Amino acid sequence: MSDARHVNIVSAEFKADPFPLLARLRAREPVYRTALPDKTPVWLLTRYADVNALFKDERFVKNRRVALTPEQLRSLPWVPPMFRPLERNMLDLDTPDHTRLRSLVHKAFTPSLVERMRGRVQTLADELLDRVAARGEMDLIADYALPLPMTIITEILGVPTADRHKFHKWSQAVVSLGSPNPTVRVIPPVWMFIRYLRRFFKVRRRDPRDDLASALIQAEEEGDKLSEDELLAMVFLLLIAGHETTVNLIGSGVLALLEHPSQLNKLRAEPALMKAAVEELLRYTAPVFMTTERYAREDVALHGATIPRGEMTLGVIGSANRDETVFENPDTLDITREPNRHLSFGQGIHFCLGAPLARMEAQIAVGTLLGRTPDLRLKVSPDALRWRPSMIMRGLDALPVLF
Repeated sequence: MSDARHVNIVSAEFKADPFPLLARLRAREPVYRTALPDKTPVWLLTRYADVNALFKDERFVKNRRVALTPEQLRSLPWVPPMFRPLERNMLDLDTPDHTRLRSLVHKAFTPSLVERMRGRVQTLADELLDRVAARGEMDLIADYALPLPMTIITEILGVPTADRHKFHKWSQAVVSLGSPNPTVRVIPPVWMFIRYLRRFFKVRRRDPRDDLASALIQAEEEGDKLSEDELLAMVFLLLIAGHETTVNLIGSGVLALLEHPSQLNKLRAEPALMKAAVEELLRYTAPVFMTTERYAREDVALHGATIPRGEMTLGVIGSANRDETVFENPDTLDITREPNRHLSFGQGIHFCLGAPLARMEAQIAVGTLLGRTPDLRLKVSPDALRWRPSMIMRGLDALPVLF
């Protein structure tokens, strides 16, 4: 596997076509040690059973300070003080803190509550397509896949939609990080993001509304349910996770359909397949391509390799979703695939809180687009498309289409 030793798993080049390498890793080296661009060692798990187990394995924790030896703790890179509150987010915590934080927000994302938002999402999808209808072309990411989920999550939180372009710019800097350790480059956008949110909280304290941010502020003011740092980390996380993943799902999903015209035509002919189609697009494109980082709290032996205590482990969801032992013809896009036990929303206590919302947004976004653009096609060659560099995500920078 010498060809894999020097692959930068964060790079746009890797994200453009990672699947042949991942297939070789599943077959020959399913527990694979590499390094991030900043030289941080990282272990990749590529088989379905191992990635699925990682989500629930108590030998791995989210909070690295719990896992590290005193010596490893001393050698941790310096973290700017402004980043420390963000470490109090649900994704980076274990029970009981994770359970307490998740309980404060899960009610906002229940399937029944999400279903009530269907009309708003449909209206928004139509409005976005109305804006570009006369042009006959668009960047599907900037004009459609991005503003739809960004508008919805800002409305849920009560943040002014007019500021959504700022949020995406700031969040792009965060998701493009090549490791969990912040770099100098990301300090300005994160500082602006945090400063904006602190000002927004002041406004909502004076003028509470019927939105999720006001509800979280009220929980904070009631005592020990939510600290100021946890409030900041929660809204920061929801704004990023609430749109970045769905942007990738819609963008990469439409590209996959355009590259598989038989499946595209089948879906146009049978719109009732949309739910199954979105599940297959989730499996095939894996918008969240890696699990977020976990740390071994003890030496862990697996498939002849030993992951040392304190070292980072990532489950490669995009590889698990193509595991030949679980999925028949895994490299084939099949919108009628059943069963489809993909891992794109995770498993266990960190199962994606926004899964019902992401599913609904994608079903409406893709269905509305196909219904209104019978001549939809790529404007450029697939080889000309740019993928965004990111440790965790896999998504397109732009998707120029004609219709």
